[in-house]
Amino acid sequence: MSTPDYWLGACTALAADDAVMAGLIRQFDGSMLRTRGEPFETLLRAIVGQQISLAAADAIWGRLSALAPLKDPVSVLALTPEALRQAGLSQRKVEYTRDLALHFADGHLDAAHLARLDDEDVIAALTAVRGIGRWTAEMFLIFNLLRPDVWPVDDIGLQKAVARCYGHEAVPKPAELKRLGDVWRPWRTVATWYLWRSLDPVEVLY
Repeated sequence: MSTPDYWLGACTALAADDAVMAGLIRQFDGSMLRTRGEPFETLLRAIVGQQISLAAADAIWGRLSALAPLKDPVSVLALTPEALRQAGLSQRKVEYTRDLALHFADGHLDAAHLARLDDEDVIAALTAVRGIGRWTAEMFLIFNLLRPDVWPVDDIGLQKAVARCYGHEAVPKPAELKRLGDVWRPWRTVATWYLWRSLDPVEVLY
């Protein structure tokens, strides 16, 4: 697994400008974003985890892993819808999983091509797949491509963390969160990471 080469410099810059962020970085010293480096697997994990707890997603992932090598879209396509359902996927997620696998298997999504695109173009390419919205595409930018300045304003955890860490009476709505995030440019991915850690010290890895 690889880590971003910009991380330490970004932490230094964020800590210098924001006492709260400096405190989070000290508290979770050594916590760092990592990538598995497998684009299909990252996206499949994000689909599996949509709207369910981390524990439930891990359980389903374990059952799926027993059925096929999940890095390989062709192997996933070979699984029947019934097998996917028995592993714990909803009917909708079965459809999303198969559509994602088909996009990779037939070359409509290509990992090398995605890596050359800017953030918004990556989002546009991924949201053409059923079941992938902006949030899932942003998770791909963060956890696979390790892009430094992603700010997923629709993420409930990020909304809660900003409210708690910065003393907001109400959880900020996405439009407000977008404005608040400007202070952490161009390292909003790193700020997001430490804000997530303030809610759950366990690192997420897609």
